[in-house]
Amino acid sequence: MMIDRGDAIPSVGIKLVTASGTTDTTSTEALAGKRVVLFTVPGAFTPTCHVNHLPGFVANADKLRAAGVERIVCASVNDHHVMKAWAEASDALGQVDFIADGNGTFAKALGLDKDLSAPGLGLRFGRAAIIIENGVVRDLFVEDGPGVNASGAPAILMALEAANA
Repeated sequence: MMIDRGDAIPSVGIKLVTASGTTDTTSTEALAGKRVVLFTVPGAFTPTCHVNHLPGFVANADKLRAAGVERIVCASVNDHHVMKAWAEASDALGQVDFIADGNGTFAKALGLDKDLSAPGLGLRFGRAAIIIENGVVRDLFVEDGPGVNASGAPAILMALEAANA
């Protein structure tokens, strides 16, 4: 079952990649705080994720913070070495933190897992974004087709501005 508005973020073990390094923690600890934006992608370095999804959050990090976001986090079913390399290659460290969900445990716990075995990608996150307030889902944006629309930084900014108005 997919997580929904009003649900608490499930607590599972993850690796968190930040500008200070990689740490073992839980999803609830990594996403604790007043307001967090979590966006999930099928894979680091994959075309849409690398060219369209992550760059929008990096470019809009200051605007998101101005709208009250304390932390921006990207999660993917990749190991922490790949996530760190992607963060560095994207100049995202310091703007966006990364959850490495190597076994897809967090993706499954959120109900955002997607079986992409047919094209040879295995279990992945579906593309989505979640606005989290104090560990609880305030808004959930799940893409219903290819590309980045509902879960991109511009859509999240619009939702935050509407909520703050």
